[in-house]
Amino acid sequence: MLRVLLSPRMLAFHALVALVVPSFIWLGFWQLDRWEDKAAAVALQEANMAADPVPAERLTSPGEDVAPGDRWRRVTASGHYDPEHELLVRNRDGSGGVGLHVLTPLVTDDGTALLVNRGWIEQPPTATSRPDVPSPPDGRVTVTGRLRLSETEESTGIRVRGGLPEDQIMVVDVDRIAADLPYPVYGGYAELTEQRPEGGDRPEPVPPPELDTGMNLSYAVQWWVFTAIAVGGWIFLLRREVIDSRNGGGGAPPAAGEPPPEDAPGPCGDAPSEAARSAGEPRRRDARI
Repeated sequence: MLRVLLSPRMLAFHALVALVVPSFIWLGFWQLDRWEDKAAAVALQEANMAADPVPAERLTSPGEDVAPGDRWRRVTASGHYDPEHELLVRNRDGSGGVGLHVLTPLVTDDGTALLVNRGWIEQPPTATSRPDVPSPPDGRVTVTGRLRLSETEESTGIRVRGGLPEDQIMVVDVDRIAADLPYPVYGGYAELTEQRPEGGDRPEPVPPPELDTGMNLSYAVQWWVFTAIAVGGWIFLLRREVIDSRNGGGGAPPAAGEPPPEDAPGPCGDAPSEAARSAGEPRRRDARI
């Protein structure tokens, strides 16, 4: 049996199983780790969006990045909008498809500005035409919004290109935007959820993020099922090889009680003799007339 299991063909199969099984197990745990990361991110979003709003200066400051753990926290700020430095963020989804987000600085009472994403508007007919943007309310307002991290090309997967229309950008890179503004700017920006007073028309509110842990958990289970299938197939092939070797490669032996085939060799390895065959036939009675 050992000779059969260590044949060149079986050694190659052993090597394949030794490579495949650990790989499948590792892929399953990798998908499980990804699911756990996404589940933790979803739990953080739910907790932060359910928490009571706090003043923006408690979670962010000029020139500092927002802590990842404070993402989606609701913050409040009071001041007046600065429509002269308003920007439009391209290629953003809304109820009408791909459009623009309206990013307007809110200059607070202490002179520091918070970038506020006031909402979504439709894409203009042409790339160079000026879209119809609802004006922000005049005077002092108090806003509440979900705190978001500053964007980069790497974090969004968006390639920033040149030649954009005036006052339009591809990503909300707070540091780059702040360099062109005449006042200090808080890190991160806020997606507007409430505003007092409401004012007139306003862009379509940006919906909260979808809470989804993805399919990674099911993918992990699938990889582990593949592992079990590979091990089961390996055991099945081993058993078949051992049985075939015991039967001399001629397949399974006849079942108990079955007569051997006519041309099966006798006890000494010879074919059964004519006399032996005839002995097994019933005697014929002589027919008499």
